[in-house]
Amino acid sequence: MASDVGDEDKEAFVEVDPTGRYGRYEELLGAGAVKKVYRAFDQEEGIEVAWNQVKLRNLSDNEGMINRLYSEVGLLRKLRNKNIISLYSVWRDERRNTLNFITEVCTSGNLREYRKKHKHVSTKALKKWSRQILKGLDYLHTHEPCIIHRDLNCSNVFMNGNIGQVKIGDFGLAVTVGRSHVAHSVIGTPEFMAPELYDEDYTELIDIYSFGMCLLELVTLELPYSECENVAKIYRKVTSGLRPEAMKKVKDPEVLAFIEKCLAQPRARPSASNLLKDPFFDGIYDDDDEEKADE
Repeated sequence: MASDVGDEDKEAFVEVDPTGRYGRYEELLGAGAVKKVYRAFDQEEGIEVAWNQVKLRNLSDNEGMINRLYSEVGLLRKLRNKNIISLYSVWRDERRNTLNFITEVCTSGNLREYRKKHKHVSTKALKKWSRQILKGLDYLHTHEPCIIHRDLNCSNVFMNGNIGQVKIGDFGLAVTVGRSHVAHSVIGTPEFMAPELYDEDYTELIDIYSFGMCLLELVTLELPYSECENVAKIYRKVTSGLRPEAMKKVKDPEVLAFIEKCLAQPRARPSASNLLKDPFFDGIYDDDDEEKADE
């Protein structure tokens, strides 16, 4: 009887991983330049998961991108933090020429979509989300070796809306750096890129700048520098130290001052761990903190 149910299940799957544990459905959860993400099912645990698939033939002449994808997978496998997307399995399908990896799925999609869907959000809730992003960044930045995400924006942060849990994902552009914590290549999403990124000499503090832009987007529901018609104009504004027009829409002076801290010059920009101690988060807790308080 059980095997019949299993056979029926398998018919619903478009594809099954080599172990037979994970089954992929047709439903697409998201698609990027090189990666498609499908809804899938972990038959062993009985939970929904995300099946990330990259068609390697599309990248046959781009060895750098293939190497980056492998490094994303390698990185994710080592990370264990409640504010970072978990990776469960990785394999290369030689017949289909795809790289596949199974990650946890967040029920409410990315933070950009979630915020657009829910227009009425209190400052307290925004602080709770922000604090979780910073906790994820603190974990990455204090990891050995230090990990710089390099492409933090609201579409790369994911949400479990039923429990208000936020997780950082999409590590395709992440880089590990040694003790000097300096990296050298221009990469990322222009609206969220720190000015020093363009000088090709930067540290993990570029993620703090990007986080500041994420918070600005969450507060204003507007993409930073949306007044600019093209990337060149964004570049000119960012490198001249000109703030996005959206800053004028931030009515709460406390929120504005906190965003400014994140966008400060690299030497004056606080680390994730310092920002977590900022009075901005006074009285803001999540389940972890409450558990510790009970102990």
